[in-house]
Amino acid sequence: MTIGGVTMKALITGFTGMVGSHLADFLIENTDWNIIGFSRWIESFENVSHLIPRINSEDRISVIYGDMNDFSSIESALRKNRPDFIFHLAAQSYPQTSFTAPIETMQTNVIGTLNLLEAAKNIVDYDPIIHVCSSSEVFGKVDQSKLPIDEECTFHPASPYAISKVGTDLLGRHYSEAYGLNTQTTRMFTHTGPRRADVFAESTFAKQIAMIEFGLIPPVINTGNLDSLRTWADVRDAVRAYHLLVTCNPVPGAYYNIGGPFSCSVRDMLDTLISLSNFKGEISIQTDPRRLRPIDADLQVPDTSKFQDHTGWKPQIDFKTTMTDLLEYWRKKVENSPNQLTR
Repeated sequence: MTIGGVTMKALITGFTGMVGSHLADFLIENTDWNIIGFSRWIESFENVSHLIPRINSEDRISVIYGDMNDFSSIESALRKNRPDFIFHLAAQSYPQTSFTAPIETMQTNVIGTLNLLEAAKNIVDYDPIIHVCSSSEVFGKVDQSKLPIDEECTFHPASPYAISKVGTDLLGRHYSEAYGLNTQTTRMFTHTGPRRADVFAESTFAKQIAMIEFGLIPPVINTGNLDSLRTWADVRDAVRAYHLLVTCNPVPGAYYNIGGPFSCSVRDMLDTLISLSNFKGEISIQTDPRRLRPIDADLQVPDTSKFQDHTGWKPQIDFKTTMTDLLEYWRKKVENSPNQLTR
């Protein structure tokens, strides 16, 4: 997409994460935009290692080092590059970790988002389309009578992470209503696939199965709460949704639930992964108290009709394919680097 012969630019915070890296892949393949990855200098570039030749040769991708907790680095990145689109994906995104690091979680997710929106607001004659990534975790403890969860469902966050995302969500909408920023806020329900960090349930299960297959650990999978009901989407469908969000008649201040078409318990998800294993023996399951949250969001089933009606987006990748690709991702990682933490 070009305007007046000028190629559009997109800045991605959280560029090296699962979603950020897949979004960069999608934009490289499906647009002619130039991409700016905003990342802390200490971040691992493993998820974007395949893009490093492009970065080194300045072929449509550049990297700017900064931190969501450092206002000056954000403002400098925006002033220098003036991206047309900002995908704000950076966050302390692990709910379990947020119970032991609540201050860092609030600082990064709430103040970090505030820094970004303030920086964009303060630049004269600058009107980017900003995607503010909230989370389905804002809904937290939902009564079964409220399912499927629509956009107007009451927030009842069940972790410090979820509380921080309530702040993120409200900031995105506030800066549109108060200052006229063109913000679009999403509450993405569970999404996963290759490059998912091992602190999330389905990814640690896939990692443990891969380690069992390679004979690195006994055939026992450690789990947390298996009774939570989740609706599953593939990360590659998620980033396609995010592209449509900012290009399909974006409405300032709009907020959407986005999620997959398939719901099942965490236990059923684990059973699916085990069924995909090539391990010949029996794999047993045991509860690890360290993996249990003090309180859990146990009913996460979305109504996505608002977003689908607005953009025409529909998921394309089925649940089994997502789980298969996730397991294969971990098989390759474990094969190439067998010294893995058992977490």
